[in-house]
Amino acid sequence: MKKLLFQFDTDLHPSTFDTVVAYDGGADHVIGHGGLTPENISALVEGTIFTRAPKEKKNTAIFVGGSDMQAGQELFQAVQSHFFPGFQVSVMLDSNGSNTTAAACVAKLASSGVLKGKKAVVLAGTGPVGQRAAAMLTLEGADVTIVSRQLWNAEKACEAMEKRFNVKLHAQAAADFDERAEAIKDANIVIATGATGVELLKPEHWQNNTSLELLADANATPPLGIGGIGVMDKGVEYNGKIVWGAIGFGSLKLALHRACIAKLFEDNKQVFDAENIFALAKEMA
Repeated sequence: MKKLLFQFDTDLHPSTFDTVVAYDGGADHVIGHGGLTPENISALVEGTIFTRAPKEKKNTAIFVGGSDMQAGQELFQAVQSHFFPGFQVSVMLDSNGSNTTAAACVAKLASSGVLKGKKAVVLAGTGPVGQRAAAMLTLEGADVTIVSRQLWNAEKACEAMEKRFNVKLHAQAAADFDERAEAIKDANIVIATGATGVELLKPEHWQNNTSLELLADANATPPLGIGGIGVMDKGVEYNGKIVWGAIGFGSLKLALHRACIAKLFEDNKQVFDAENIFALAKEMA
């Protein structure tokens, strides 16, 4: 029986990245649907849960994606609301690669040093990856601040993650290089999760900072988010600090994404969100 993955995307066009990884993860066919909301998925979900016998339902699964994390979370919950005993399929949430990218990044940092009790800063942390990385760091025992150009935006991100994960985060505004350098002055861990091609720190802003121990940059497009870090860096030591580039931990991200897809087809009751994706990332790291 064919393994069918239905790609439920909140954007108009389903992500080609997610489609490719789904095939690499073991799906036989990937069927993409774009522009989905909690209000228009009933028939689609019913089509996945009513068409195969109980022992065969493991061969159907749903992947929720799109660029909007909040919209993805709402769609993810709406999908599950249509399930009932004996009629459900496995489902995974990874809007904008947020869960798998953040999990891979934090797992690699955890493999390189101690996170518990450390002060961590997530620069430009209001996007999907930044928010999830901040939450995962906090779950590992770090004291985490989300930094954004606008304080209200950082506060909004903190509020969303506090509500979702029952954690406590701090918000801080830093609009330029000097303010971001000040924001990380006493930090032990820094993750940069800014927009593609936007430099957030120059080398002189972090290389001589004696409090810093671990750094990671999620941007793979020049100029990188943290100047002086290489996109291919894999736990390399610079100036007494361990650093990870986007492709350096990206190999784990891709392996993790594929592994999650494969697990969706083990039975029909898998539910993959941040917590168990992060747990798997730590095992794989």
